[in-house]
Amino acid sequence: MTAIAPSTSNDDLVIAGRRFRSRLMTGTGKYPSLEAMQASLEASGCEIVTVAVRRVQSGAPGHGGLMEAIDWSRIWMLPNTAGCATAEEAVRVARLGRELARLAGQEDNNFVKLEVIPDSRHLLPDPFGTLEAAEQLVKEGFVVLPYINADPLLARRLEEAGCATVMPLGSPIGSGQGIRNAANIALIIEGAGIPVVVDAGLGVPSEAAQAMEMGADALLINSAIALAGDPVAMARAMALATEAGRTALLAGRLPQRSEARASSPLEGRVTNH
Repeated sequence: MTAIAPSTSNDDLVIAGRRFRSRLMTGTGKYPSLEAMQASLEASGCEIVTVAVRRVQSGAPGHGGLMEAIDWSRIWMLPNTAGCATAEEAVRVARLGRELARLAGQEDNNFVKLEVIPDSRHLLPDPFGTLEAAEQLVKEGFVVLPYINADPLLARRLEEAGCATVMPLGSPIGSGQGIRNAANIALIIEGAGIPVVVDAGLGVPSEAAQAMEMGADALLINSAIALAGDPVAMARAMALATEAGRTALLAGRLPQRSEARASSPLEGRVTNH
């Protein structure tokens, strides 16, 4: 395969030593068609795309032909363990995901997005099963990107276990509720020595920009793009918002004050005598 071209930017996203220019990751599910997905990925400028291993293997609706529809010489595959309810299941599916990446020509791809979700109603991740699976997968040489509740203590434990990122949810998967856990996500960002990727719940570009302005290193956005009235336009909007939020963070915001402060100087005012 042709490796993703190295970037000359000093602000690349770096995960386990691999550099990416884009800080927006996207997914492959829920699009109205493969053609809409392809055009949306292109519009987003993303370099990492997550793929549900079980859905690809089973040929689930919307996933038939998926592997052939994406140029894996340009896009880094992030296999995920969606549909796994236990640590044991997740470890088994992660191993299959590594083989899937190799079939795509990415022989050195050990990345896995770890999801352990026994709750079929709210789709909230299991912290105990996630930590258990993460510890095992790290031992097996995986680059583990765990999807978690916005729990600063769990995030620290996962980092200590050797995970490459932590991926706290902004709000439940596909809910479009935005960032409902801002205080906890801020604590995770403050304490993390690895990239923090806000994943799930973002619905509009302003929420994407908010997450980046808070200091998130990257975003993973699927439903908000795939289920938009115009997925391609929304993909582009999310890309712009991600970049704008990151640029604003690096620029440094205006300090908040309790009182107004005039933007024009007082010197040279015209006064009545």
